[in-house]
Amino acid sequence: MGSVSIWHWVIVLAIVTLVFGTKRLRNFGSDLGGAVKNFKEAMHEQPAEIEDLSKHV
Repeated sequence: MGSVSIWHWVIVLAIVTLVFGTKRLRNFGSDLGGAVKNFKEAMHEQPAEIEDLSKHV
């Protein structure tokens, strides 16, 4: 009863697709991908900024 099989995920995915539609899900996916990309870029830029700030103190 507590385990989740692949069929549970297929049913959930089908319901989500029916409720939101494929266009909205596609837009959500691209927005989420852009947010992750921006987050990764910000994480790579952060150490350089911290080093610059520590030199001024």
